[in-house]
Amino acid sequence: MTIKLIASDMDGTFLANEDQYDQKRFAKLLKELKERDVRFVAASGRRIQNLRELFAPMGNQGLLDQIDYVGSNGSVVQTSDEELYAVYLMAKQIEKVIEWNSLNPQSADNLIVLSGTKGTYVSNHASQAVIDQLARFYPNVMQVEKLLSIDDQILGVSFIWPHDEVQKYVTAIEEVLGHEIHVTGSGFGSVDILPKGVNKANALAILQKHYGISDDEVMVFGDNSNDLEMLKKYQESFLMPNAAAFMHQVHDREALATNEEDGVIKTIEEKLNLSQK
Repeated sequence: MTIKLIASDMDGTFLANEDQYDQKRFAKLLKELKERDVRFVAASGRRIQNLRELFAPMGNQGLLDQIDYVGSNGSVVQTSDEELYAVYLMAKQIEKVIEWNSLNPQSADNLIVLSGTKGTYVSNHASQAVIDQLARFYPNVMQVEKLLSIDDQILGVSFIWPHDEVQKYVTAIEEVLGHEIHVTGSGFGSVDILPKGVNKANALAILQKHYGISDDEVMVFGDNSNDLEMLKKYQESFLMPNAAAFMHQVHDREALATNEEDGVIKTIEEKLNLSQK
């Protein structure tokens, strides 16, 4: 098996709780991947600025040039040193999404997050505890009075609901607006609204074209519905054992361990016959 690109979701997949990963073990893995000319891609609903911060420790090992990034669930694609792609929601689409939310009786208490190129925007009623939590995933979180008056390019809109209700709302929004936008769930109670056609699989295709890598040379890992397109597309695709039950109904090939047990790293080591720890 020849693998030239390995892409992993972050939350619930590569990362353990509190954004932790075994940095020493990953650096060792990344060195071996570099020797084999294998790219590693952080593919996440998070902003790329946040992803770069997560992997900044790899700079001490001279390994940052081996990591590429798919951010905002595929809205932005960057290599270690250049942006290859970025796409944004149109103002009318954002207006329709927020209007849908305001007319939904069960949306009264949910949080709306707009992810832009200059910052991340939430309404004034968001508590400091909520803002602190969002700062784990989004840069420069700001409270604003009117979400529709923001002067920025918006990569995506997220609604935060109880975790077990996410898929229900993904379906509900798709039924109304699915012809104009892409809707997906990305864990932690987040329902993400993206430009039409945006997903991680399409984003990886941009990196593949850039490097001249075919589909059968790609390995991917994920745990949630925002990973479905890439899990379905690539033969070497692995669902995390800790994924929600509905994901196990649509994808039955699992990584060797959970996110809390370095499952992504363990699976790569075994599948590519790399040294362990």
